[in-house]
Amino acid sequence: MRAPGVTRAGSVCEQPVCSTDFYPTILELGGLPSRPAQHQDGRSLVPLLGGKPFRRGPIFWHYPHYGNQGGAPGGVVRDEDWKLIEWYEDGRLELFRLSSDLAERYNVAKLYPEKAAAMQAQLQAWLRQVEATMPPRNPAYDPQKPPGR
Repeated sequence: MRAPGVTRAGSVCEQPVCSTDFYPTILELGGLPSRPAQHQDGRSLVPLLGGKPFRRGPIFWHYPHYGNQGGAPGGVVRDEDWKLIEWYEDGRLELFRLSSDLAERYNVAKLYPEKAAAMQAQLQAWLRQVEATMPPRNPAYDPQKPPGR
């Protein structure tokens, strides 16, 4: 990201941010008033761009459907070094400590059950706050029967 007069040329930032942060950042860079109703999930990155201390806070994802590239319904919260995925089909949790497992190969939810539960509660609270539409259960689904054609 380039912001003349704010960023230092050639600087690199390792802090995770989200695309929802772009809108409040552009508003602030343009000298326009913040519009929190329009960017509830976004945070202005101007302090970060200027090299000042910045705590983004948790980043949430809600993916309530199947995708044509293999995505399945689920929700995610990333908070600093930790990432929790809750799969909506079966309630399964995956917890990753990204500083030691950037490729997300080792689900450590059973090793850190308190952390998994706390992050799941954090995700559930956010889903309620944003009134997220959740996928309905299919009453005709029987896991013992393969799908018919």
